[in-house]
Amino acid sequence: MIKAVIIDDEPLARSIVLEFVANYPQITVVQECNDGFEGVKAIYNHRPDLLFLDIQMPKINGFEMLELLEKMPAVIFTTAFDEYALKAFDTHAVDYLLKPFSKERFDKAMQKYLLRENKKTAQPNVHQLLEASAEIPGQSDRIVVKTAGKIRIIPTTNVHYLEAADDYVKVVNPDGGFLKKKTMAFYENNLPAKQFVRVHRSYIVNVHEITRLEPYEKDSHLAILKSGAKIPVSQAGYIKLKQVLGI
Repeated sequence: MIKAVIIDDEPLARSIVLEFVANYPQITVVQECNDGFEGVKAIYNHRPDLLFLDIQMPKINGFEMLELLEKMPAVIFTTAFDEYALKAFDTHAVDYLLKPFSKERFDKAMQKYLLRENKKTAQPNVHQLLEASAEIPGQSDRIVVKTAGKIRIIPTTNVHYLEAADDYVKVVNPDGGFLKKKTMAFYENNLPAKQFVRVHRSYIVNVHEITRLEPYEKDSHLAILKSGAKIPVSQAGYIKLKQVLGI
């Protein structure tokens, strides 16, 4: 049995997927979800093989929801926004269904999934898709994290700095540090450039949090933040920081 979860804030859209998938007896829809919060809980409870996932939803969008998962199911996106789908969905997701979609188009997506499933071939790399999704509006002004089983939305204005932590990035705000399965390069390229500067190989700092810069070792500095944190600033980082600060 293939377990599936439908995650979409539109009841009509969910009912259409449910109607179409009923033609596939090997697939059982174990839960329907109205938003990404419900979706995360359903995925952890049921461990589905396949998601039918909307992109634009209240609270958190489909991409942000996927970022919170430890084990990634196969994903067929359902979306009304074709400009998002053109971001390499064909290579990084099983398929995408552009609303409103027909039964024939749904069947085509299902055949792609079932072909991969029957051959036991690798599913498309959804993690790479998440890297490619960063330019979607609303993605760069907040960071969604999961801690102690709860989902938190951190506005970027509330982030003090980001620190490399092995295969993760630690996002630090007044409430502490939260780990994200991302790269420093991802945040360097996608956070607002006038607000966040990569001052060191392992640090990106919110320039609004800097109170002063102090000389440190040879050709390096320390950025002293309002919180009292001391962030190392490399020679190259110091040059970038001066440009942003206009000094």
